[in-house]
Amino acid sequence: MDKIIEEVLTIWHKYFANEENQYTEFENSDIEYFVGCMLYNYFSFEYALDTMKTIDLSYDFLENCGEDEYIEVQSLIKSIEISDEKEKIDFLQNFIKQAKEKYIDDELYLLNRLESHMDALEKRYEDGLKVNQIIFEKPLKNKNPLL
Repeated sequence: MDKIIEEVLTIWHKYFANEENQYTEFENSDIEYFVGCMLYNYFSFEYALDTMKTIDLSYDFLENCGEDEYIEVQSLIKSIEISDEKEKIDFLQNFIKQAKEKYIDDELYLLNRLESHMDALEKRYEDGLKVNQIIFEKPLKNKNPLL
């Protein structure tokens, strides 16, 4: 795993090892998910869906993470310099793969969710399908929204 990411994970795991810093339903895999979200947002993928450019960053995590630790982690994340879109995709997919190896199936819900977003993003990248807009409207009554 990338040395910067290892340092980021060490900071968060050390911080959340103190149970007083944990929130209800906290799981260690939340840390990897949150770091993945931070990377996703930092990379600002060209092929990301507009609605996915700011994946829900787990408000419980944000509310409970230490301010000093957050600032330090943000600085570390911003020190990652990757300009090529495909390298960004590969970097984050590799991170997710390695993170998933640390946990059992019951702890992988959020990481699996992030992985599916990245798989879809990679497919759009491979197909050259940049997203111009997302239409997210309530469908009319009695109209099949799939037509």
